[in-house]
Amino acid sequence: MVETRPAAAVRPRPAAAVPACLLAWVVPGAGHIYLRRTGKGLLFLGAIGALFVLGVAMDARLQMYFGLDDPLAFLRSLAQMALGLPYFAARALGFDTGLVTSVTHEYGNTFTEVGGLLNILVVLDAYDTATGRK
Repeated sequence: MVETRPAAAVRPRPAAAVPACLLAWVVPGAGHIYLRRTGKGLLFLGAIGALFVLGVAMDARLQMYFGLDDPLAFLRSLAQMALGLPYFAARALGFDTGLVTSVTHEYGNTFTEVGGLLNILVVLDAYDTATGRK
């Protein structure tokens, strides 16, 4: 089997693991772009970004809940916060309230939560790529 990628892209860069993970969390796909995996990075940015934008357009409620009396609401908040900068920018711009009476409200919540959970996988993939496991 012949390797078609350039040697610089295949070589592990353990020192780049932490910056790649931080970039991957802040902007989905940015960690892969930092590791010179531009195609994967842009694909992740587009897919996770589309999930988030569609979720917000479907009246998702971007909540920040830290109470321990409702553990599912706490996990939902963590999943949404895993989107990084888009989540915090949308909250700062006032897109956080959602519309509970909207027919698509729960779909919007699900889209934003799944986007955040997928971004956690993208962060882990950036770590694996930087350390040479992939």
